[in-house]
Amino acid sequence: MKRRDFLRSTTAVFGGSLAFGAFNPSTLFAQESPVSGGTLIWGHSETTQNLDMHQTGTAASGRVLQNIHNAIVTVDKDLNVIPSLAESFEQSADGLVYTFKLRPGVRFHNGTTMTSADVKYSFERVKDPATGAVNFEVFNNVTSIDTPDDLTVVITMSSANAPFLSRLAENGAGVIIPVGSGDTQGSNPSGAGPFKFVRHEEGNVVEMVRFDDYWDGPAYLDGVIAREIAESTTRLTGLRTGELHMINDIPADRMAEIKGDDKFVVREWFPLNFDFVNLNHDFEPFKDARVRRAFDMIIDKEMLLQGALWGLGKTTASPSFPTSSSYNHDLVARAQDIEGAKALLAEAGYGPGQLKVVFKATINYPYHIEAAQIMVEWFREAGVELSIEQLTWADWLSQCWVDKDFQMTMMNFFTLWEPDFLYYSLWHTTGAFNYRKISDPVLDELTEKARVTVDEQARADIYKQVQQRVFDEAHDIILWFRNGTIGAQPSVGGLDTIVHPNGSNLNFHKVWLKV
Repeated sequence: MKRRDFLRSTTAVFGGSLAFGAFNPSTLFAQESPVSGGTLIWGHSETTQNLDMHQTGTAASGRVLQNIHNAIVTVDKDLNVIPSLAESFEQSADGLVYTFKLRPGVRFHNGTTMTSADVKYSFERVKDPATGAVNFEVFNNVTSIDTPDDLTVVITMSSANAPFLSRLAENGAGVIIPVGSGDTQGSNPSGAGPFKFVRHEEGNVVEMVRFDDYWDGPAYLDGVIAREIAESTTRLTGLRTGELHMINDIPADRMAEIKGDDKFVVREWFPLNFDFVNLNHDFEPFKDARVRRAFDMIIDKEMLLQGALWGLGKTTASPSFPTSSSYNHDLVARAQDIEGAKALLAEAGYGPGQLKVVFKATINYPYHIEAAQIMVEWFREAGVELSIEQLTWADWLSQCWVDKDFQMTMMNFFTLWEPDFLYYSLWHTTGAFNYRKISDPVLDELTEKARVTVDEQARADIYKQVQQRVFDEAHDIILWFRNGTIGAQPSVGGLDTIVHPNGSNLNFHKVWLKV
């Protein structure tokens, strides 16, 4: 079906028969008896970059490294923090002291046994600014990390940090690596996960093999080869020819076709990520909130969802995880209003044809290119000349993420179920993910206040205020939550276990190949 036919269709649905509630994969997949053996070939939709789990900020790398590392704690299907490499943990009544009891006998891939020294080393490495860790600020309030014995770690805070445990449940902050291994993690990652790293050819392949001494029991698969195939048609062809056992991110325009083919197994869940349009606050026009609001009013979010994603998602005005108590249900996305946008732009001093903006979009996400192309016409109607510059993933990361050299772009974020990770990282002036150069004292005050607010409901209410502020100021333009998809050969078992509760990471520990 051509896109113009799809846009005319009145039968388009939002995510098929998908329920937009809590993601619980166990309700979607049939159970079978697993067998051991075989190497699974996975067509990965993205390119892994830096393999240092403490440093990487991309979901693509994290999706692979999830299988090489474990964190000190993790989350269950309802996103409650539960033990992992620590067999238990407790928090003092004043919220200043955390005590972790480690699992005995946990082995690292390098053959050493995990002790409290490894935990201390890992956390101090993340805390050290010289490391360049994405989640360094998780440890800002930590005054000491003590190791009274080999299996006990005591962390003392200068002030309460309510989301501390939840932040440790994400590998970026909580992953434990062997003492002294930091310098080689980027090229030869070593951890305590179910698979050992073998090789990485950037832009081509990552290979892992089963770690037989994994503390939670060895994986069924002999290994996993992640072939990095960003081009969606090529990825789908690999699945069709049998060259690939499974792919993630089925092309949206081919989803109905693949779901209707009984030669494949399709798994779909919600949400995978949220998408938003980014405005660089250092670009003079975007220093004016009237211009930012006008740009928001130019975009028809529902039509854009249909045109770029074929309806495989749901529009939202809030980036909070849909099941989170912090999700602000009172927010309603601005409706498209071209005349209203033109009036705001004129008020800000930009008449028809006076504002020219470059939109940088990465081909790593083809639907971002499609979205930008759809937006061009709307902006033309509003008197704004919008031009598109297409970038490779590496170039987007270099220009937009690192150098912050862009005027307008679009990105999606995965795994940010924890509201502190989401709002502090993305919208605090010093946040690790604040590549848009947003500096709003109100947001800074609110996100800092939330960190020291222990009462969960009061903290959730603060985050609702954060969302309201982001919306009112149009700091970014929140678009939608996107569905996650996997297409697999019928020979792949255990797909009920593969998707992490955060909706993005893939865990191959319990995946298997049928004989």
